[in-house]
Amino acid sequence: MDTPFLAPVEKPKSFSWKLLYYFTRKRFGQVITPLKVMSVRMPVAFGSFSGKISQLDKKLKLPAETVMLVRQRVAQLNVCLFCIDIGRAYSIRARMDQAKFDTLSDYANSPLFSERERALLDFVTRLTRDRKMDTPLFQRLAHYFDEREICEINWIIATEFYYNMGNIGLNIHSDRLCDIAKKSRSN
Repeated sequence: MDTPFLAPVEKPKSFSWKLLYYFTRKRFGQVITPLKVMSVRMPVAFGSFSGKISQLDKKLKLPAETVMLVRQRVAQLNVCLFCIDIGRAYSIRARMDQAKFDTLSDYANSPLFSERERALLDFVTRLTRDRKMDTPLFQRLAHYFDEREICEINWIIATEFYYNMGNIGLNIHSDRLCDIAKKSRSN
């Protein structure tokens, strides 16, 4: 069943939510389902937390493609269809290497990924899937990334979990944002 467990609120009552819907529609081409299902039912401060994560992501030292590869890998492992969709749409709009995103689930065997990226994605996979880490894998990651970057990687994994669990818990699936991104990119 692809229907969210809570009915989306299509027409919010407050002016602030109407304004937020407007800007979200302008940014994504539609009001995204997590906003209509979860955020609108919470005080605005809770919804702004997701916006704060976005603002903080802009302060990351890691390249945008690396950030998106981490987010996409976490979303894949957690099977968060909305997060996979919105992440992929972002990567399309940002003109990132789509071949990498196409083969992300087989990164270990794909020639498109460097040893640095494989170490990163092995770390992401282990932490996301098993929720634990071992010294050899951490040391391998530390060979390629400095201390700040390692902390940023953990931040990205943790915040992606936040998004994933909110969507999975409420049965929020894809909004087909990839299709919108592909269409707008070809125009």
